[in-house]
Amino acid sequence: MNICVFLSAADLADRYTGPARQFGELLGKGGHALVWGGSDTGLMKVVADGVQETGGRLVGVSVGFLAAKARAGADEMVIAKDLAERKRLLLEKADAVVIMVGGTGTLDEATEILELKKHGHTDKPVVLLNTAGFYDGLKEQFRRMEDEGFLPRPLTELVFFAEEPVGALAYLEESIGIR
Repeated sequence: MNICVFLSAADLADRYTGPARQFGELLGKGGHALVWGGSDTGLMKVVADGVQETGGRLVGVSVGFLAAKARAGADEMVIAKDLAERKRLLLEKADAVVIMVGGTGTLDEATEILELKKHGHTDKPVVLLNTAGFYDGLKEQFRRMEDEGFLPRPLTELVFFAEEPVGALAYLEESIGIR
């Protein structure tokens, strides 16, 4: 399975890097490919290291102004012309999406895939990995959107909330029919 992971390229605390590393290792051991922003910094590097060191493939999609930070030695690396093309290519190459901790770029990517699902333009499974409660507030906001009628589909059809990397991957494998 090609699993797109949206996440930060920032150097972060162990409470975020540990689960990111674990998720990368699970992907590699499961024979999956990581489709990611291609950066060799921060959490993006941590996940890619875990995947590569356990035998998984790396499929990166960087963008021109970040190409200098692209990971050398990825199995595939595409340089998109802009952020919109980058998001499009990431989603095209993916069978499933995992949203990990990140900033405004990650939030932008997350809301785009959820908007596509909401309108029936994709049926790819999406997991929000809520490491260390990072997305508790967003989870509450999504529930409020659902409760107050802002979502035309049930929240459970749009996104699965996982607290641990093992649960995130298990949900994806079950959704795709691997388990």
